[in-house]
Amino acid sequence: MTSNYSVTLQINLAPSDWLHAKYILPHQLRQFGQQVDEILLTLDLHRSPGRFSEGWQERLPKIKHLIHQCCDQYPYAQLKEVDYSPQVVTEVSNMFFGGRSIPPKDFRGGPFYSYFFGLYSAKNNYILHLDSDLMFGGGSTTWIGEAIDLLNEKPDVLLCGPFPGPPTVNGHLRSQVAELEPHYSQAFRFSSLSSRYFLLDRNRFTSVVKKLPLKYASIRGIIKALLEGNYPYNLPEEIFTEAMQNNSLHRVEFLGKSPGMWSLHPPYRSKNFYDSLPELIQKVELEDIPEAQRGFHDVNDSLVDWSSSRAELIQNRWWKRLGKQWQQKLLNYRTKTSV
Repeated sequence: MTSNYSVTLQINLAPSDWLHAKYILPHQLRQFGQQVDEILLTLDLHRSPGRFSEGWQERLPKIKHLIHQCCDQYPYAQLKEVDYSPQVVTEVSNMFFGGRSIPPKDFRGGPFYSYFFGLYSAKNNYILHLDSDLMFGGGSTTWIGEAIDLLNEKPDVLLCGPFPGPPTVNGHLRSQVAELEPHYSQAFRFSSLSSRYFLLDRNRFTSVVKKLPLKYASIRGIIKALLEGNYPYNLPEEIFTEAMQNNSLHRVEFLGKSPGMWSLHPPYRSKNFYDSLPELIQKVELEDIPEAQRGFHDVNDSLVDWSSSRAELIQNRWWKRLGKQWQQKLLNYRTKTSV
């Protein structure tokens, strides 16, 4: 542990994450595990309809085994299943939503309550939250301590994150627009939150933000939720962003002292991605990154060929999936009535 402050590394996991987590989770612990006092691996077992529940039953024992392996390697790591009991839900709600009822999932069936349960469950005020699919290059052993120093120096910054994507020589971003942040390393200021990764000062949240608004999704999102059997609430990052903007708070993503720390996110899932993931992680850790990837926070085609993934995404839009489901139901009904 290199920071002067106690820090929790909190990582969200679900059974459907196993195909990438089996490679990425050990990588995340290699990059950050020695900089924290607690590693909290929160496992969400609340299954919702849609793509977030894919392969749930067969992957559940595999991801539990993976988590136990990681906990054996890091004695200050622990598995904590997301607790949906009424008492704990009330406590989480009191901390983040002023006592309002929290939905288990968002309008897509993606995680909602589990994000806040993870932040609630951390024993330390400073919490580095990660989704299970994020990769990190640079490998700095001091980045967390530098991030906490930045938070303490800038009261209008609620959250910090590693630099978005492998940096370019001139430090410019190619896939995002943000304000330059005065700092000894490459840094940018954002007025929004990304729920994928952030270092949070929880005390600053409870003293300044106090509570988050609980908002419904757009009309289109509500329709999607109702048709697929999910809850009609907006994404956690959208709700958090509104609260930040209402309180003139920001997030800063910075590289830090050499070798720094930067993030990389896979925008799709495909067999090609899973097959190439061990090699991709090795390239990230060795910073063997093509120039065409630098400045981009999402993995692009210079590292992984996403052409089939993009085509599949177009073919598998949610309204097309629902149309096929209704066609099959209608066919089944006609078959029954014709007998």
